[in-house]
Amino acid sequence: MKALAHVPVEGEPAKSHDAQLVSAVLRKDRKATAEFVSCCSDWIYPFVRRRLMPRMEMVEDLMQEILISAWQNLPNFRGEAGLRAWILGIARHKIEDYYRRRIREAELQEDDSQTVEPTLRPQMEEKLEAAAGQERVEKTLAYLPEAYGLALTWRYRDGKSLREMAELTGKTEKAMERLLARARESFRKRWE
Repeated sequence: MKALAHVPVEGEPAKSHDAQLVSAVLRKDRKATAEFVSCCSDWIYPFVRRRLMPRMEMVEDLMQEILISAWQNLPNFRGEAGLRAWILGIARHKIEDYYRRRIREAELQEDDSQTVEPTLRPQMEEKLEAAAGQERVEKTLAYLPEAYGLALTWRYRDGKSLREMAELTGKTEKAMERLLARARESFRKRWE
């Protein structure tokens, strides 16, 4: 079979190339499959890397999981959105699944005595938001227990509400609130 070396004609939708690529992959065209994997990797890697910082050891595993899921679901690709948007949608869901799984698995001590003073909460939120992309935040998060780092990342970088986090992890809102309070306190101590 011939490799897809399609250059879109002016005015031709990009979806036609996506549809051709998907069709060729489904026909088990090796060159098309290599192109599919290469394109997907280029799209997924920076997306996953940015969302898993500082837990870089999981990027490759999660990328592999996303690629396998995309390949298995390729017959369901309808082409309503571009292939890139479809793949990144799968990646977003897999990352959320990873967060859910890791937070559920974490064995945390439920110690109500460790609460954050109400005046510290706004300061922590400001610090997290102001330094979101900086190396210091990433390093500080890397030193926290994994569940703390994931919970803070999910809440402050991804903007998940307490209710969403509770629903996604199967915990109560109160349990998530306590987890976030302990995570913020731990972050504050390491930050200082």
